[in-house]
Amino acid sequence: MNKKTSILIVDDDTGMTETLSDILIDLGYDVATSSDGYQAIEKIKEKKFDFALMDIKMPGINGIDTFKEVHRISPKTKVIMMTAYSVEELVNEALQDGAFDILYKPLDIKKILTIIKKTKNGSLILIVDDDHNTCETLKDILEKRNYKIAVAYNGEEAVYLAEKNEIDIALIDMKLPLLNGLETYLRIKKANPKITAIMTTGFKNTTRELVKEAVQNSAYTCLYKPLDMDKLLTMLNDIVKSKEKGNLKKPEMKE
Repeated sequence: MNKKTSILIVDDDTGMTETLSDILIDLGYDVATSSDGYQAIEKIKEKKFDFALMDIKMPGINGIDTFKEVHRISPKTKVIMMTAYSVEELVNEALQDGAFDILYKPLDIKKILTIIKKTKNGSLILIVDDDHNTCETLKDILEKRNYKIAVAYNGEEAVYLAEKNEIDIALIDMKLPLLNGLETYLRIKKANPKITAIMTTGFKNTTRELVKEAVQNSAYTCLYKPLDMDKLLTMLNDIVKSKEKGNLKKPEMKE
């Protein structure tokens, strides 16, 4: 028998917690609740939940500090923050520290279920770069954010992986052996038209025309090395959420 997906709901609003708990239990999930952060931390010590739905504003210890402790104790627990307030600074902090998503109250149950299913499956990101250290660093950081990762060190290998796997997002360096980044992207896009590609380069001047052509052929954007990890993580989160909603829009490229 398949193990039930376990969810911990953490919120000082007991009425909301009980209602959400009842709904999720009826849908077949294994649900526990906590009315504050300290209680949630103790429950995480006893059981490593698959997911935690955690309110940001709570008395005693707030949701962000609770999340950090939960993430330390149980790194594989996927945490989705909840808030009824405009707390953008806390929201950004949570996302940068590894929270998968933010839900705004009143909660949309359908959206919760969509996020849980998507998070459990995980978005597959292909990293394409001939610098092994760059690949390993990105792989380590992104796997901690619950992404599934594939790595290719040249264009031909990247195309092969794209033909064999349903890749959601590709990070493609412009300077690659065998095929350059543009050639790699165009062949990957032919194999998987729905892929979202972020080009990367440490050679802004010499790859300018290649980047321009990639963007003209629907590449999402280009990020310049050394990569700003906060910017990359926020961008990946935005792409995943926008693709789920079917309203992905490319950002404007700045010269």
